[in-house]
Amino acid sequence: MLQHMNEEQKKKLNRREFLRFGAGAGIVVAGGAYLAAAHSGASRTVWQIDPDKCIQCGNCKTKCVLATSAVKCVHAFAMCGYCELCTGFFEPQPNSLNEGAENQLCPTGAIKRSFVEDPYYEYIIDEELCDGCAKCVKGCSSFGNGSLFLQVRHNLCVNCNQCSIAAACPSRAFRRVPADHPYLLKHRETEG
Repeated sequence: MLQHMNEEQKKKLNRREFLRFGAGAGIVVAGGAYLAAAHSGASRTVWQIDPDKCIQCGNCKTKCVLATSAVKCVHAFAMCGYCELCTGFFEPQPNSLNEGAENQLCPTGAIKRSFVEDPYYEYIIDEELCDGCAKCVKGCSSFGNGSLFLQVRHNLCVNCNQCSIAAACPSRAFRRVPADHPYLLKHRETEG
């Protein structure tokens, strides 16, 4: 398209048109080079939350550059007590132990509760509904066993050079980790 324009027409191109017509080939070449470097084993890092440093401040929901945060709650099932009164699911003093919205801690209804056997329940996170507010994580960490924690989901994260959540994190729980090991998991603490 650019090769068919005269010089005066090229000067009149605004920035958006230039990027659309003129830089398209350059972007394709640069993007291909980036992908080649990423797949060639070049050292690459991604942002992640250290679950042992996270203080559930709520910044993950509000500071992410995405409309819905790339930070989601995850559940370490091996740590869970499968409690009837899960402090990550229920309000601190629920009216009753049922799934009514007035009893749930999660403002988006992202935690699903299902009966296992008396008195045990399983809690599953619907990550599409989770907005990273950390209310469930705070409840589980404060009164439960800490089996709920936050993680950056890399299929959603744009991996900003300076993560806006990391910049706002009061506990400095965000850090760069190798892309080939992108998750920092939470484990049951051992007595010793």
